[in-house]
Amino acid sequence: MSSQHPEHPNLVVFEHPLIQHKLSFIRDAKTGYRPFRALLAQIAGLMVFEVTRSFATEPLDVQTPMETTRCRRIAGTITLVPILRSGLGMTEGILDIMPEARVAHLGMARDEHTLQPKVYLQKFPKDLGAGPVVVVDPMLATGGSAVEAVNILKRSGVGDLRMICLVAAPEGVSHMRACHPDVRIYAAALDRQLNEHGFIMPGLGDAGDRMYGT
Repeated sequence: MSSQHPEHPNLVVFEHPLIQHKLSFIRDAKTGYRPFRALLAQIAGLMVFEVTRSFATEPLDVQTPMETTRCRRIAGTITLVPILRSGLGMTEGILDIMPEARVAHLGMARDEHTLQPKVYLQKFPKDLGAGPVVVVDPMLATGGSAVEAVNILKRSGVGDLRMICLVAAPEGVSHMRACHPDVRIYAAALDRQLNEHGFIMPGLGDAGDRMYGT
């Protein structure tokens, strides 16, 4: 169960009971880093079905044990682009469902004073635009990292783009729409707002720290 948000046409929010059930545990401050990582991967895996709905397919003939039949496979090469480090947790869950995808890495850190993203690692395949690309980041807060990530990917030749996150803030969704209205965002929740430090409220804290116990 998912729906396009009435106030944010670039956002799809998942309302499935199982996703919301798991989200309640991942928000809980008492949840330790090991179950946090497991929950993050599980929620991402549950979101894959809807996120990939718009992937283009192409027909091909397959020989079954009985006869030849016409089937469909995803056209092009799927690439996941986790924004390090917290994006890796969701990527693991997506790869469990879609192991044929390859993984490009984009390391970005937020300057806590300016709240602007800084790129410290960029490792992409040469044919990055050879198929659909999914940007993966658990938190869409100010939207600065997501916007810069999409800027980089578009400059690298990517045309078929979407983003998956766990929790989004209205400010980040609006920022993405203003800069990249063609990129759809998929989230398990749209939270209330950002606080004065740029953290999502009610949110779930720093996803990277909670994943790795730092």
